[in-house]
Amino acid sequence: MIAAVGLAPAGADAASPFRGDAMWVWYVSASGGSAEKLARKADRRGLDAIYVKSGDGGDYWSQFDRHLVRAAHARGLRVCGWQFVYGRDPGREAKVGAGAAADGADCLIIDAESDYEGRYAAADAYVRSLRRRVGDDYPLGLSSFPYVDYHPAFPYSVFLGPGGAQANLPQLYWYAIGDPVAAAFRHTYAFNRPYDRRLFPVGQTWMDPPKGQVLDFRRLAAAYGSSGVSWWSWQETGRKMWPRLSGRLRGGVPGPRPRREYAALARGARGDRVLWAQEHLRGAGLDAPVNGRFNRRTQRAVKALQRRAGVEASGDIDGGTWTLLLAAEPERIAWSRRGDPRALRRHRTPASARLAPLADEIPPPRRRLG
Repeated sequence: MIAAVGLAPAGADAASPFRGDAMWVWYVSASGGSAEKLARKADRRGLDAIYVKSGDGGDYWSQFDRHLVRAAHARGLRVCGWQFVYGRDPGREAKVGAGAAADGADCLIIDAESDYEGRYAAADAYVRSLRRRVGDDYPLGLSSFPYVDYHPAFPYSVFLGPGGAQANLPQLYWYAIGDPVAAAFRHTYAFNRPYDRRLFPVGQTWMDPPKGQVLDFRRLAAAYGSSGVSWWSWQETGRKMWPRLSGRLRGGVPGPRPRREYAALARGARGDRVLWAQEHLRGAGLDAPVNGRFNRRTQRAVKALQRRAGVEASGDIDGGTWTLLLAAEPERIAWSRRGDPRALRRHRTPASARLAPLADEIPPPRRRLG
């Protein structure tokens, strides 16, 4: 069920390093050949930013360095590092992530996918360690699966929760998923909005999607209020694709007019969205478990919140109830024990962390290069 609560204001986030048009770079050597050539081509093609791979797990990639950052800045481009993470050694991963910030990156994007499903302690340890290294205000983005409901054990509530990423960059690869562009947007936004982070969708140039669909992606991103989009990836962007990624758009938005929708929850639901709601219930001073299961006790807490607000106490979390929940500061759960190397063996995890994914809507990273 998807609950609507009115139209979304479409204001741009002028302070965000994720605004504007950006391209993801996996290998600099395959996307320009050198820092100077990459920056020159990015400037000529009308980009505002480039997202360059800076790390893979606990390994820092030497292609991301101060020289690259200076070359991009000299062209008026923002440059952000991105790191693929696995959760096996979160402390080392945090050190690698912070390395991009030390080299002058305007932001860091955390690319966390199937390896992190169910790893709440590792996610918590990574986020806490990373924040200690880069500071509370340094811009972080999470880029992960777009269909949250397909991945009930993924710790979105940690990566996008207190102390986590300020921006959400869902990998909205509609063509790979096999959904119409409008349907993919509606699904992605309805299930990501409860995490209350500004959305900057990632589109695809790989697989050479049809021109009209690429343009529809841009139209819909604007209609949904995004002030920036990015594309995966540079080295798979053909010569004919580049002109489709910028310039004036003509024509209307495909499909129904976008609305500010929240995917609803009811008793019996399970997964990280339930966990996120429970953390907000506790933050509002209500008695709720934090286990990712919408049980009777959780339903009672929801009804208490609704009665407090003077609305119908249905016990379901619809769009209006999400608004009430998000007004409260969520209780942050310490899934890991800071500073204790044995934490990952003794952590607490929610019951929902054991849930299997419903499907993999996008292919694994290594299959995204032709």
